[in-house]
Amino acid sequence: MKTIQFREAIQQAMSEEMRKDESIYLMGEEVAEYNGAYKASKGMLDEFGPERVIDTPISELGFAGIGVGSAMNGNRPIVEFMTFNFSLVGIDQIINNAAKMRQMSGGQFNIPIVFRGPTASAGQLGATHSQAFESWYANTPGLKVIVPSNPYDAKGLLKSAIRDDDPVIFMESEQMYGDKGEVPEDEYTIEIGKADIKREGTDVTIVSFGKIIKEAYKAAEELEKDDISCEIIDLRTVRPMDHDAIIESVKKTNRLVILEEAWPFGNVSTEITYQVQSKAFDYLDAPIVKINTADTPTPYSPVLLKEWLPNSEDVIKAVKQVMYI
Repeated sequence: MKTIQFREAIQQAMSEEMRKDESIYLMGEEVAEYNGAYKASKGMLDEFGPERVIDTPISELGFAGIGVGSAMNGNRPIVEFMTFNFSLVGIDQIINNAAKMRQMSGGQFNIPIVFRGPTASAGQLGATHSQAFESWYANTPGLKVIVPSNPYDAKGLLKSAIRDDDPVIFMESEQMYGDKGEVPEDEYTIEIGKADIKREGTDVTIVSFGKIIKEAYKAAEELEKDDISCEIIDLRTVRPMDHDAIIESVKKTNRLVILEEAWPFGNVSTEITYQVQSKAFDYLDAPIVKINTADTPTPYSPVLLKEWLPNSEDVIKAVKQVMYI
């Protein structure tokens, strides 16, 4: 095992796969000459050259469309968005073409493409640069949606995403690129659609994913001081979702708290809530509690931003609520 940064895990995953398959290439704004907006493609231009590491104009609709057409012709593009907020400019290509082409062509075309980049808030970036669109893309049949929370998961899942024969949305975080974690030096992949129990527990299940899961870890440490045992499940993949892992945990703990950095209406937490009440209602000893951001655009003010974003104190309060203490 070697300790590396999240951005290095992303770079390693892309580079390792590109060395094996010449049909794989990286395209996006500043991915080449600048080594990536977050240095997640550092050194790749030097290794693979300008035909496989391609700087694009500021035109997400254009290069998303080029990527889809390229995938239809036998390539395996990785398309980087500087932030998924900017993917809205190219969302027609993602949802109306990438996600639907296999079905609409009667199976004649598959689209082996990865759209990747950061999601959700990253400090004081304002309302239009701080949005979480996991549930938007997960709502679309034909797309897989991955949101890793650490370097190990990021590398293993990105390699699987690149090898997948269908379109994958791979969402990172600007605030995690510098995070460090142990990653095997040998080849490995992680299966898409499998959640991971990050912490075993007996009293309450906490489900989360992405960078916000760190608040669940903080809360669990504090709650342990009060002899409250939290089981933490990292979804890792939002679609397909590992319902079985969640259900089995709830059958053990009988309580569920969901932590998600997203607006409260119609999100991933809502889907989890439905699945659990549908398949494990008799095991619940308390109503499910979901923790989301405030139902407003993201504020710029640091004081308001702190109130808007879920934190460990919110998790502690929710856990005590489902335990009636």
